[in-house]
Amino acid sequence: MTQKTQTIYKPTQENLYFPQYPTFNAPQEERWHRRQRLAAVCRVFAKFGYEYGFAGHVTVRDPEHPNLFWTNPFAMDFGRVQASDMLLVDHEGTVIEGNWAVNRAGFVLHSAIHAANPSIVASCHAHTINGMAWAALGRPLDPITQTACGFFEDQALIQEEAGAVVVENTAGHAVAKAFGNAKIAIHQNHGLFSAGRESIEEAAWWFIAADRACEIQLKAEATGSPLKLIDRNAALHSKAHLATPFMAWLHFQPIYDAIVREQPDCLL
Repeated sequence: MTQKTQTIYKPTQENLYFPQYPTFNAPQEERWHRRQRLAAVCRVFAKFGYEYGFAGHVTVRDPEHPNLFWTNPFAMDFGRVQASDMLLVDHEGTVIEGNWAVNRAGFVLHSAIHAANPSIVASCHAHTINGMAWAALGRPLDPITQTACGFFEDQALIQEEAGAVVVENTAGHAVAKAFGNAKIAIHQNHGLFSAGRESIEEAAWWFIAADRACEIQLKAEATGSPLKLIDRNAALHSKAHLATPFMAWLHFQPIYDAIVREQPDCLL
């Protein structure tokens, strides 16, 4: 990952700390950084109740070899994953580095997403209650909150292979192609996928925010009252200012800080 620049939300006073994208002196340094962040995402997902048996996958490209990606071990509790547990896998599902197996369904979809979308650095998927409930409706999220506005005209509704366990590469490619340039994908009768084009933290925050948006809309619709949609121009304005890759990365920083202070062994 090369050094990134960001012009908004910088402090105006000198000597004040403001989080910025990290820089690295060597691929090995960035590789370990990504593995640590990936492990932290697993711990966060476990804490948030996103874990569902062995379902759920997080991936991030290797910074030196973009056709390889790091992912969590199959059937290892998200709540115990460490950076050293991460598996390096190619697009064929071969484990290049690591001692655990890879979830076949997770490999097919995630490898296809990465292969079909070179701009995607990281992706997250989990079988969450809110995400699966909303996916069962086969609808995109509506702009009813600032959170939901972050995905306005920036979400894919995928109906291919709806409800099926995707184990064939051809099916995985169809789903991945439908993902396109969106931040998130709502896979009908399945659940949520997110994509980060700058960092794993970005992908994690889009997933967390999307799951929250699903919960909010489900609760709002449960009242039986008509939804008050945010005007398109206002929704686009909110998205442009509050839902950039950097803002997603920034949103995840306090979450990362909390999980590392609470569970520092995830970085080992």
